[in-house]
Amino acid sequence: MKIKLLVILILWSTFSFAQNEKSPSESFPKAQVFESKQSVTIEGKVIPLRTKAGTLELKDENNKPIALFGFTAYFKEGAGKDRPVVFAYNGGPGSSSYWLHMGIMGPKRIVVDDPNYNKAAPYQLVNNEFSILDIADVVMMDPVGTGLSVPIGESAGADFWGVDQDIRSISLFIMQFLKEHDRLNSPKYILGESYGTFRNAGVMNYLLGKGYALNGVIMVSAVFDLRTLFFAPNEDLPYIVYLPTMAATSWYHGKTAEKSGDLPSFVQKVREFTENEYAPALFKGNRISAQEKEGIANKLEQLTGIEARIWERANLKINANEYFQELLRSTGETVGRLDSRYKGINLDPMATNAFTDPQSDAISPAYTMAFLDYFHGTLGVSKNLLYSTSAYSKQGFKWDWKHQRNNFWGADAAVTTLPDMAEALSKDPNVKILIMNGYYDLATVFHGVEHSISHLELPKSALDRIVMTYYEAGHMMYTHLPSAKLFREDLKNFIEETLN
Repeated sequence: MKIKLLVILILWSTFSFAQNEKSPSESFPKAQVFESKQSVTIEGKVIPLRTKAGTLELKDENNKPIALFGFTAYFKEGAGKDRPVVFAYNGGPGSSSYWLHMGIMGPKRIVVDDPNYNKAAPYQLVNNEFSILDIADVVMMDPVGTGLSVPIGESAGADFWGVDQDIRSISLFIMQFLKEHDRLNSPKYILGESYGTFRNAGVMNYLLGKGYALNGVIMVSAVFDLRTLFFAPNEDLPYIVYLPTMAATSWYHGKTAEKSGDLPSFVQKVREFTENEYAPALFKGNRISAQEKEGIANKLEQLTGIEARIWERANLKINANEYFQELLRSTGETVGRLDSRYKGINLDPMATNAFTDPQSDAISPAYTMAFLDYFHGTLGVSKNLLYSTSAYSKQGFKWDWKHQRNNFWGADAAVTTLPDMAEALSKDPNVKILIMNGYYDLATVFHGVEHSISHLELPKSALDRIVMTYYEAGHMMYTHLPSAKLFREDLKNFIEETLN
């Protein structure tokens, strides 16, 4: 009797253990994809689209599920595998892709009153004649923590929130998506905006190392070396590379001594002054003579409209936040960071730092509401799923800025993905890069990009594969319709050239 009871207990324990030890796929939330038919009219032709929006179960190198990765994919009906596919994302880090999605890449675009503030709903979505869906399929990606993307299983946000972690997960998604949709042999492109360009430089090299050579890489409002953005102590570089954009902004608002002519010509004069006079003056530090300091300050006043006495008091160095406040201080206004054509109310005219970004304030409600309505309505994504426009509100969100290529003597000497880009360009003699810059972008300034590219230690044959274009708009140059039209033309030409 005791033996029978023991056998029963053993069998019951085994059964209970088996019930509790479910396979990973059974214990994870399932990937979901919502399909719909869409279309876009470009240059008078209607492009029918097969659309998929939802999540893909992302697996690690050991085939273990680590995330549900959110995406929206637009495929041209009836097109073959030879059709190019563009993977696109925004930056942050921690931003979803809805800005690019609704601004320039998808079949619809949100109408905004650029460069003014928009009224509250209803907002207008219209056919996006500036999309490149006539020549390429588009996959909008939302990094983990944004969109519908969430960690699953034993993974946590920290496994994705960092320079190297992000490069890895983005690359894994691209590789697995291509396999899942039978597009491994299609021409491949990645398009990133802002931090997405910093990411791009790493992703292009990571993918190449796995055998995935890209046909082209598109950088929108780029940054590759964070030293160009941060006004760190004892660092002249950000002041140097910001000056041309500050001067362009002052020119736009009619504050410069030179008010006629065209913007590119004016910017070129500022570049020359910056490199030939301003940078050497800053390099001298406190060794600069009073006479030279006064002379440089007077020239800075002519180029920016900010009085020479203020430049002198600031030791010839005004950072971005101070500039936002100072340029229109007399009228009680502040200028935009993402797009300095925008201006808004200065809450504290005595403050030295800006409290808000007018462009972000002006367009965010329109983009957010119109996208969510489109996502859950037109694309049919379940309203039970929460789309996160950013990861900043996620518990524990903190970016790990360490990058394996930046470590020297056991310390991080810089935060840059330029070495990744240089390696990819050296190993792949065919890949080309398009860098798209906004003259009025005070978030990622064009002269910072120019500095980065001019300091790549590569032969001319490699540097000639980097194309730079410029737009008389800001960080999201596509909010400015003339720039959106030019954006499409430049991107279309780039893709067609890289296919030949």
